[in-house]
Amino acid sequence: MNMLTTWILLALFLFWAVGAYNRLIRLRSAALQAFGGLDTHMVRWIALLGEYEAAHGAPGAVQAIVGDEPAPAAGAHDAHAALWAAATQLGASLAVARARPLDSGAAAALAAASQVLENAWQTVVREAAQVSEGVAPPALAPWVVRREQVALHSDEARRLFNDAVAQYNHAIAQFPASLLAWLFGFKKAQTL
Repeated sequence: MNMLTTWILLALFLFWAVGAYNRLIRLRSAALQAFGGLDTHMVRWIALLGEYEAAHGAPGAVQAIVGDEPAPAAGAHDAHAALWAAATQLGASLAVARARPLDSGAAAALAAASQVLENAWQTVVREAAQVSEGVAPPALAPWVVRREQVALHSDEARRLFNDAVAQYNHAIAQFPASLLAWLFGFKKAQTL
């Protein structure tokens, strides 16, 4: 009878372990899938900047935006150079994060690059508004609206990714599933 009890306990443990492992895999897959949605919106933001650059060109972009207004300050050209550099940085960080979406270092670099790009865009908009007496020039307005639309969708995708990562992190931290997470190398992911 003692041997039968041991086999039953081993079978129960095995079924629990398989179920817990499958749950961890599902949660990790959900976080990876959520990253795919976020990736799509970040690529749209980079593509929008590419269209902006093609329409206005980096060297004379501010002059093209403000039209017949006075020549922009040298800082406006610096702002556009910073914008293109930030877009390149985001693209590189996104490529690394695509390969390892749940890696903490890759997520931190992506979050930083995203913030740097957003700050660079806001600087371009602010400097264009300064040149045209406090309001964004009409030629820039469609780009600002399109950016706001991309940002709205991107923020929702970021929220979904962060929620999925939080559920995954919670699951791998719970005992006794944390033992399986340690055994199979599940690592804590970072939100964006």
